[in-house]
Amino acid sequence: MFLAKVKGNVVSTQKNKYLKGHKLLIVQPVDLNGNFTDAKEMIALDLIDAGVDDTVLVVKEGAAVQQILGHKKAPVNTMIVAVVDDLDVNEE
Repeated sequence: MFLAKVKGNVVSTQKNKYLKGHKLLIVQPVDLNGNFTDAKEMIALDLIDAGVDDTVLVVKEGAAVQQILGHKKAPVNTMIVAVVDDLDVNEE
């Protein structure tokens, strides 16, 4: 899992039948201070209604996504699992 910021939406006229009705968002990983890392942007399935500029928790593992979806039929390995409201980092 990693933190990311939502940068935009993906609009598609054609979708895999197991993705219909689900929102796809463009996310880019961020560090604990909310700054973008050098990692590339990626597309993530959103089932929790995140929006542009939200900081989110993303899972990038096929098995975890399959458990959340309840099947192995969707071609997805990256999914938003939470919107982060606040982050408290204790640096000692």
